[in-house]
Amino acid sequence: MARDTDIHPLILEQEAFTGGIARTFNYHGNRMDIGGHRFFTKDKRVKQLWQDLLPLQGAPAYDDLVLHRTVPLAVHGPDPEHTDAVMLQRERISRIRYRQRFFYYPLSLGYDTVHKLGLRRMLHMGGGYLQAQFHQRSEQTLADFMINRFGEPLYETFFRDYTQKVWGRSPADIDADWGAQRIKGLSLGRAVRDFLRRRVHHGAVAQDTSLIRHFWYPKFGPGQLWETMEKRIVALGGEVQHQAKVINVLVDAERQVRGVRVQQGDTVREIAADFVLSSMPIAQLVPAVTQLPCPDDVRRAATQLPYRDFMTVGLLVRRLAIQNETARPTLGNIVPDCWLYVQEPQIHMGRIQIFNNWSPYLVRNPEQTVWLGLEYFCQKGDSWWQMPEQDFISMAAAELVQMGIIRREDVLDGVCLRVPKAYPAYFDSYRDFTQVQDWLMQIRHLYCIGRNGQHRYNNMDHSMLTAMAAVELIKQNKNDQRVLWSVNTEQSYQEKA
Repeated sequence: MARDTDIHPLILEQEAFTGGIARTFNYHGNRMDIGGHRFFTKDKRVKQLWQDLLPLQGAPAYDDLVLHRTVPLAVHGPDPEHTDAVMLQRERISRIRYRQRFFYYPLSLGYDTVHKLGLRRMLHMGGGYLQAQFHQRSEQTLADFMINRFGEPLYETFFRDYTQKVWGRSPADIDADWGAQRIKGLSLGRAVRDFLRRRVHHGAVAQDTSLIRHFWYPKFGPGQLWETMEKRIVALGGEVQHQAKVINVLVDAERQVRGVRVQQGDTVREIAADFVLSSMPIAQLVPAVTQLPCPDDVRRAATQLPYRDFMTVGLLVRRLAIQNETARPTLGNIVPDCWLYVQEPQIHMGRIQIFNNWSPYLVRNPEQTVWLGLEYFCQKGDSWWQMPEQDFISMAAAELVQMGIIRREDVLDGVCLRVPKAYPAYFDSYRDFTQVQDWLMQIRHLYCIGRNGQHRYNNMDHSMLTAMAAVELIKQNKNDQRVLWSVNTEQSYQEKA
């Protein structure tokens, strides 16, 4: 907007940092990615913006150099060993920890999976998948959605309990919209076809976002991209104010946005605005529009929208107790995973991030230490949320010891972060969300963007596309906000580039 119009953009950020859940947290030189963010998109505009801000590497990263790994390089791209403003090309390796064993995610169909699950269980899962294809359910819930695509045995083994851990609800209580939002292109049949095509074409096939094998990643984590963008906005004449909480959106009698009321410290002031792009949670946005009558059922649905909160522990250890048994070499011979999904029923932890594998530059000493992110899904105010930081760190470390992933004596340091409203949820009052959406679209020049701004569990690129769509509406002097709400609703998006 600052580059293409004469509009003066003013960004009001409630936090002291940039990036929201996509920030990078620096703890004594070890950087944490809050939630894990793979940079992958099929949209050329988003990809070009990423490259404009952080060009793709033209020389190997530190770990690739040491291990003599071959990675795709951009012609005339920067050298990450000498330049900070650079995007790395990384290999995605994610596995599931289940029954004290590792299974590749998405599930592969090779000897390793058959051997670990057993032929009888694999045949049972295959039979369940075929049965689901002949007897498709009406997709009212996430359970219906998953069973239609994977069959009931596979759903019960790898999806049901983990989904309950993430959302605190059975998939039978979650709206099917979540599946359409996140895994609409993925199914067991799709995984089989992907497996076979990669064997025939040696890996050169287009893939769904849930099946991608490579992704881009900023040298210093996702927050680096947003910090770079903030500097670019300011350089172009825009303005960014931190610790500025919007407490009201001002609307006139004609349902036209006129500005916002902002609190910074003890000071409250009004700022006139011709357009407002809101990424604040809708549960806070609707009651903030005080000058416009809101039906009771709409207000109730909005203010009671559910969210899942998030806690993550950064744990620095000397080494892992598990060894790398894959063919991919790693620094210190640690396991090569970016993520480990924890399916062990007696373990509360949801995922384990291994930051060394996201980028060696996230870790102060990547050859002598391993920097882990231990993720827990919770509700603000519950027993975990209120637990003292050191107690929570000790609990997380104990679970890693219980799984045999680390030894207690190898723990060097730790930190705990709490993230409220991390994930918009698809149950309870979400069933009435279309009423909320319709009411918001009546307000001229109010554009709801981003994950919480639309109460949609969007990928990062889709969140960016909502903002791009809003800017295009402003440039064209249009107010058809259905364009914003249609981002990531097309069923073919994940299928084709």
